[in-house]
Amino acid sequence: MKALITLGLLLVLSGCSTPPLRGTHDLGLVVERATGSVVVIETSQQSRLARIEGLGDLSHAHITYSRDGRYGYVFGRDGGLSKVDLLGQVLVRRIIQSGNAIGGAISQDGRLIVVQNYEPGGIRVFDADTLTLLSEVPSTYAPGKRAKVVGLADLPNQQFVYSLFEAGEIWLTDLSNPLRPITRRFPAGRQPYDAMVTPDGRYYIAGLFGEDALALLDLWNPEQGVRKILAGYGRGESALPVYKMPHLRGWALAGQNVFLPAIGRHEVLVASTLDWQEKARIPVLGQAVFVMAQPDGRQVWVNFAFPDNDKVQVIDVATSSVIRTLEVGKAVLHMEFTPRGEAVWISARDDNRVNVYDTRCFKHLSSLSIHQPSGVFFTHRSSRIGF
Repeated sequence: MKALITLGLLLVLSGCSTPPLRGTHDLGLVVERATGSVVVIETSQQSRLARIEGLGDLSHAHITYSRDGRYGYVFGRDGGLSKVDLLGQVLVRRIIQSGNAIGGAISQDGRLIVVQNYEPGGIRVFDADTLTLLSEVPSTYAPGKRAKVVGLADLPNQQFVYSLFEAGEIWLTDLSNPLRPITRRFPAGRQPYDAMVTPDGRYYIAGLFGEDALALLDLWNPEQGVRKILAGYGRGESALPVYKMPHLRGWALAGQNVFLPAIGRHEVLVASTLDWQEKARIPVLGQAVFVMAQPDGRQVWVNFAFPDNDKVQVIDVATSSVIRTLEVGKAVLHMEFTPRGEAVWISARDDNRVNVYDTRCFKHLSSLSIHQPSGVFFTHRSSRIGF
C-alpha cells in the first residue's frame, strides 16, 4: 500500500507544470507592447519559456532586475509598477503608483526601486520586496510647477541621478536613508530629454533637446557643476525633422570613445572620454535611435527612426565606419546583446517577431514569434550600473 501511495504522489508531482530548476543569467523578458504582457525567454537555446499577462499599458515600458536576476520590475506608461518572477513565470504584484511613468531603476544594494514620473513629476521610492511606498521627491522647480523626470540612473552608494525636462536641471538624490532623501540640484541647459551614465558610474550625460550641446556632470566631483560638451555640433546646418527621440540609455561606450546619436541628423558622433571633445562624425542612413556597443566594444550597432526603421547598421570601432547594413524587419524598436556578446536580439514590432543575429558573421540565427515586441531586456543588466 505504501508503495502505491508513493507511486501516486510521484505521478501527481510529475504532472505539475512547475518550471524546471535553473539559473537566471541567460533569461530575459521581451515586452509585448500592445497586449500588456511580457514573454520570458532564454538566450542559450534562443527560445521562449512563458508569457506573463496583466501588466497594463506597456507602450513605453522599461524593465530592471533584482540582484539575483529572478525578479523583473516592469515600469508601464500608465504608472504601473509590476514585479514578475522569471523562475515561477508569474506576476507577483502590481500597483499603480502614478498617472504617467517613463521608467525606473534599482538601488546598488537591491532593496529599493525608484520610479521616474511624468505625472505627477518626480521620483517615488519603493521597497523592492513588497512594493511599499517609502518616500517621494517631487520635481517642483517653481511654485505650483512640477517637471517631467527623465534619464533616471542608479549610482553607487545608494544614489540616483535624473533630469528635469521643463526645469532644465539635473538632480542627484542620496537614498542612504530612503525615508529621508537628500537631493542636490544642478542647472543643466534647455530641455534635457534623456541621459546615460558611464559604466563606472562617474559621468552622467544628458541630451539637450533645446540646445545644440550635451550636459555632463562628473559624479565624483559634482560640486564642479554641469559643463557643456559637443557644443554647436550642428552649428551652421539645418536640422532634419525629428521623427523619434534618441534613447540615450543606449549610447555606446567603446574603449575611450563614446558613440552618440545626433538629434535630427543622419550621423553618429564620436567623442573622447579623456577630454569630451568631438573626434569624428560617422554618416549613417537615417536618424539614429539606439547606438549600442557590443560587450567587447569592437562594434557598435545602430537602429533608426522612420522611414529607415526596417534596417540596422554596424559600425566598426577601429575605423569609425559602417561595415554592414542589415534588413531586419518592419519597425525595429530595440536591440539587446547576450551577456558575452556572441549574439544580438532585435525586435521587429510590425513583423511580430524577435530576430537573433550572430555578431561575428552577421548571420540570422533564429526568429521568435512574439506579438508586437518592443523592449528586449536580459537579466545580466542586474550587475550593471545605470541599467
